[in-house]
Amino acid sequence: MEDNLDWLRLSEENVLEPNLKICDPHHHFWEFRDDQTQSRYLLDDILADINSGHNIVSTVYIECGAMYKDTGREEMRPIGETEFVNGIAAMSASGNYGASRIASGIVGHANLLLGDSVIPVLEAQIAAGGTRFRGVRHSVPWDDSDDVPVIRGKRPPHLLMNKIYREGFAQLSKYGLSYEAWLYHPQIPELIDLANAFPDTTIILNHFGGPLGIGPYANKRKEVFEVWKKDISELAKCSNVFAKLGGINMEINGFSWHLSPKPPSSETLMEATRDWYNYTIDKFGVDRCLFESNFPVDKISCSYNVIWNSFKRLTKGYSESEKTLLYHDNASRIYRLNSSNL
Repeated sequence: MEDNLDWLRLSEENVLEPNLKICDPHHHFWEFRDDQTQSRYLLDDILADINSGHNIVSTVYIECGAMYKDTGREEMRPIGETEFVNGIAAMSASGNYGASRIASGIVGHANLLLGDSVIPVLEAQIAAGGTRFRGVRHSVPWDDSDDVPVIRGKRPPHLLMNKIYREGFAQLSKYGLSYEAWLYHPQIPELIDLANAFPDTTIILNHFGGPLGIGPYANKRKEVFEVWKKDISELAKCSNVFAKLGGINMEINGFSWHLSPKPPSSETLMEATRDWYNYTIDKFGVDRCLFESNFPVDKISCSYNVIWNSFKRLTKGYSESEKTLLYHDNASRIYRLNSSNL
């Protein structure tokens, strides 16, 4: 798949509130990903994006299956991803690539279906990530429709309810690790059950819980929104759950921005998606929400500059203290970013 940089340049904007400090708590690195809009996304690529003018002071890397080892025991191969990203983080920490501290927090993968046997994997991940390793993501997106895409391999349904998966999940809090929840919106009730069963484990909801807008959910945005609202309201009652605000510009969300002759402006983007943001912030509160770019995945729909401008348009009437929480302090606190890993 060819990159879409020329198309993105059709919607260039001045940066809004360029001095506002931002920690971007959700992005990826990879190479050789021909299934993505940008098949290569490494340090120079993210620097090109963040240097568009927003004040990105730090970032958190979220696993995406990049650079797994090609030898050794299957469960240990994801350690290669953490080693790879920790090297990029060390490059950034040298200061030779600018003031932003890239991947100052790292979330890796561990197969929670190992149950108690996941412990050596967690310990190896922590060792590989050093002071930067913060949590685990074992994604569970699943839908019973064949018209909803399988992301990174077929998986069984109802993993969050699986006894062995939960045995693996139970190990996270013992190591002070958080859990990244990536799923589709019909699965949110299962996440509520998990969060209530493990109140001592920090859970970060990715991408609004994946509201679908394709397959059987296409052209049913109002119906999906009503179902999603009910479940998000219940999930917000779990004090150990935090909500990432972003990642709603993927193909699965059904807005189809990538099919337009020109990419959306930040105002267009904000107006089309603001209900999801406003409702989540209303239910979780400004102290449990954090904006995310989800780059380069969301790059299929908009540029890095436009996505952050859209957030800033949404929060135009917010107080400075509220903005500080949403754009920087919540992410820094949740992922425990400090001087030792910046």
